[in-house]
Parts: sequence; C-alpha cells; structure tokens
Amino acid sequence: MLAISTDFIATLSHWSKELGAEFPMLSDHDRKVSELYGVLNPAMGIANRTTFVVDMQGKIAMIQEGNDAVDPTKADEACSRLSHKKN
Repeated sequence: MLAISTDFIATLSHWSKELGAEFPMLSDHDRKVSELYGVLNPAMGIANRTTFVVDMQGKIAMIQEGNDAVDPTKADEACSRLSHKKN
C-alpha cells in the first residue's frame, strides 16, 4: 500500500507521523499522477480523495472515493476484501 497526494513532501511526512502510517506517502505536487488517474480537480488544483486497489496483475480492482478513501484503514479493508474475493 502507498499513498499519493498533491501535498508537499514535508506535509506528507507530518501526516505520516501523525497517522503512524506504515506505508510510503508520495508527493504528486506536479499533479501528473492525479491527472492520469482522472481524480484531479483542475479548478481547485487538488485531487479528489480516492483509493485505488490494484491487483497482482496491475489492474485496478476496486475504487473507493470520498470519506472511505481518507481513512488508511479502509484501504487495508479493501485489500483484504480483494484477497478474500480471489480465494
């Protein structure tokens, strides 16, 4: 699991410590990744909060948007559901 945000690296470092995150938080300050994934809100210059679950074949298996995407534990749950779905 990893997080990508349009925030600066320093902000992400702070959030990572505050959340006790055990996954990388990457900065997409140039907004290229957000634009490629279709979640960039160009008028506001930020990305809509979205969680993409990518399967072992590199395909997007699930997308969570809004409040569920904000909570990193929801991403764990999404990965768990995907794992159980394939078994």
